[in-house]
Amino acid sequence: MRFINSKQNFDGEFTFHGDKSITHRAIMLNGVARGVAILKNPSLGEDCLTTCRAMEKLGAKIEKTVDGLKITGALTLNDNQELDCGNSATTLRLLTGLLAGFGVNAKLYGDKSLSNRPMERVAEPLRVLGAKIQTTNAKSPVFVEKSRIIGGEIALKVPSAQVKSAILLAGLGGDKETVVTEEVPTRDHTERMLEVMGAKIIRSNGKISISKSELRATDMEVPADISSASYFMALGALKGRALCKNLCVNSTRTGILKAFDKFGVQYSVLNKRIVCGEEVADILVKKSILSPVRITKTEVPSMIDELPLIAMLCSFAKGESVISGAQELKYKECDRILATAELINSLGGVCIPTTDGFIVEGFGGLDGGAVGSYGDHRIAMTGAIALLASKNGGELYGDKYCAISFPDFFEKLGV
Repeated sequence: MRFINSKQNFDGEFTFHGDKSITHRAIMLNGVARGVAILKNPSLGEDCLTTCRAMEKLGAKIEKTVDGLKITGALTLNDNQELDCGNSATTLRLLTGLLAGFGVNAKLYGDKSLSNRPMERVAEPLRVLGAKIQTTNAKSPVFVEKSRIIGGEIALKVPSAQVKSAILLAGLGGDKETVVTEEVPTRDHTERMLEVMGAKIIRSNGKISISKSELRATDMEVPADISSASYFMALGALKGRALCKNLCVNSTRTGILKAFDKFGVQYSVLNKRIVCGEEVADILVKKSILSPVRITKTEVPSMIDELPLIAMLCSFAKGESVISGAQELKYKECDRILATAELINSLGGVCIPTTDGFIVEGFGGLDGGAVGSYGDHRIAMTGAIALLASKNGGELYGDKYCAISFPDFFEKLGV
């Protein structure tokens, strides 16, 4: 438990660890590439360390350096491995596709939280491509059996960058072309990285095609994680000012800025540039008066990780806000719809959970109180920001879960 005092003013300049989504993919792809790669500014939270340990068991060599990781790829993966994916759904789902593409046997499992998350959404399309995959009651443990990826066309039923990425990674070993179609664009870090690393991949009009490819190891500097920075930007919007530097502003990841536009938050995107195929910029956020918002299904994929934080910000507007089309929140580390509603209500706000989102009645702020994390890093960090911005502060239970993605979260906040 951590007691968090409310802040009257918040003003700072911040740098952040590398983007978690990009780090996962850089470790995996360089872990099966020909050669040696230097990865600068990776995220070294528990989720990405889990990916490192899994890739080492599969045969990659990963060494810590002064500013990151040195990765030597394993062109042939070790067979018959049992891979502990911890709390990381990205590790579990992407590795399922990668191992299917490399034609190895493996068992993938995780902790109690991960064992409750749906896996058939990954296994089903991979079976269409020729993979032999068994789930356990549609969840993990997942068993990947040696097989051949034939290739084929897959239309995504649910917008999911993890499912899309698993299919593309399987396609790296396909006999024929694999084509993925998505109606709603999702994070495209996998596609960008595959292009940079020499994969035979083509993107056009919502379709991504990939053919059998050998990857070349590629040095990378991971841009800072905008999802992690969003908590600091939100506190800046509520309590003063925050300059967050070197953030990944890939258009599939800037949903928090689209939400800020709806709220009426004052912010500026500065020094925009390209680093390793990804758009990077500094973002300055200033204290703002928030307006109620409406967020719908088509906008959700680009802000899915930030939705608990966005719902909490709705409490600081005056009037009714509605977030819909976000049923995917039920299948995260916890049911984030219920957890977010309970967090807001326990601090004196009014949030009604719905089947696919929230209705939040904003009264211009929160009183404070005691909140839990539900074993979920996003809920824990949202709770911390809510307490800092509240009138009276309060207790945060389960603060340790922030380390899953952001080990120095409280140090940077100064609490």
